[in-house]
Amino acid sequence: MSDPGTATAIAADVRSGRRSAHAVATETLDRIARHDRLNAATRLLRQRALADAARVDAAVAAGRDPGPLAGVPFAVKDLFDVAGEPTTAGARQRATAPAATRDAPVVARLCAAGAVLVATTNMDEFAYGFSTENAHFGTTRNPHDPDRLAGGSSGGSAALVGAGLVPLALGSDTNGSIRVPASLCGIYGLRPTFGAVPVEGVYPFVERLDTVGWFVRSVEDLAIAHAVMAGTVPASDPIESPRVAVLGGWFATRADATILAGIDRIARYLLAGPAVVLPSAAAARSAGFVLTGAEGGHRHLSALRRDAMAFDPVTRDRLIAGALQPVAAVREAEAVADRFAGEVADALAGHDLLLAPATPMAAPRTDATTVVIDGETLSARADLGLHTQPLSIAGVPILSVPLRQRDGAMPIGVQLIAARGREALLFDTAAALVAAGLVACTPAPRWAQAA
Repeated sequence: MSDPGTATAIAADVRSGRRSAHAVATETLDRIARHDRLNAATRLLRQRALADAARVDAAVAAGRDPGPLAGVPFAVKDLFDVAGEPTTAGARQRATAPAATRDAPVVARLCAAGAVLVATTNMDEFAYGFSTENAHFGTTRNPHDPDRLAGGSSGGSAALVGAGLVPLALGSDTNGSIRVPASLCGIYGLRPTFGAVPVEGVYPFVERLDTVGWFVRSVEDLAIAHAVMAGTVPASDPIESPRVAVLGGWFATRADATILAGIDRIARYLLAGPAVVLPSAAAARSAGFVLTGAEGGHRHLSALRRDAMAFDPVTRDRLIAGALQPVAAVREAEAVADRFAGEVADALAGHDLLLAPATPMAAPRTDATTVVIDGETLSARADLGLHTQPLSIAGVPILSVPLRQRDGAMPIGVQLIAARGREALLFDTAAALVAAGLVACTPAPRWAQAA
């Protein structure tokens, strides 16, 4: 198999009998084993994958419907429960945790639809980071330049899809942990409407912000994955001329000229109106930091007291700082979050679609601590979430789409933002932008496609 193809194409081949799920699974497992120089996969689930593939092939042979994702290989961030495996959440201290007794519901839904789980993937410890640099399991590298970051905290999943090693992978998004690596790896990454996809069986981080989402390489795959994982087909949202605006203010600063130019091209194509400014955006980002640190810190406080040295040093420091947040600061952050969510809701009452950068820059080098954007020095890690973190608070669906880039350029993505429940509008808009030549996944690297 020279190219794993899209989930839609693989499922069509398996359902028709042109390919077997067993062959697809075997080839995928072998290619990951040979070519995962990215440190993206933490475990290959060969025995399970081949058993699941056999069930799909048996259904096809018996003339039964194997499901809409028949034989599609997929991977999951290592904070999803997988039956028979410990859910590490990227933490060494959880490597000996009791094995999960059943799959997380979202994993079970994919498997019931015929998909075949092949691997778990690397992440920032306890999902606290934007870079997938893990002191226990190593750094995940960018598929388009291994000297650069893949982004995080769902970087392992994004890197596998970006490399074309799997067509579908699950991640979680609290402050941008899907949208950031999707942007840096040149693929689609969806943060669905808050609460639309079950988070049971997914190791929690910040319950008021946690969502389950996914990475793919085609718009068609976005829609079918959403239908399976949300348990419902996205409501049709036919709009011939959506009301579109670019987010200004906070979202128009601290961003590389490449991303701003790309947004401008999309805005012109979509006939966008005047820019919209969300006055509380900067404060909302600060609120996101406070709420994330406070809840994360208190969630892990007993473990920190018991054995702080078992934590990744970077995560440990963030969690300790978060646990020390005064109650007054947390309450103020909650008030800011509520105010900002109202501003987003107001903006989406007057617009169908909003546009913003997904990351302020393309992937930083792994040895870089800072980058300079528009004359300002930014953190090469924390500031990757500059434009995703505030929007997480609103609970709305957000799709990171990859800008079409010239050959050899590192990927970068744009956030498409819609009101709650309007994922179909995001998918339709992405399809239109693909047709217009404005959006395209970065081609998978040749080394990853070798037999």
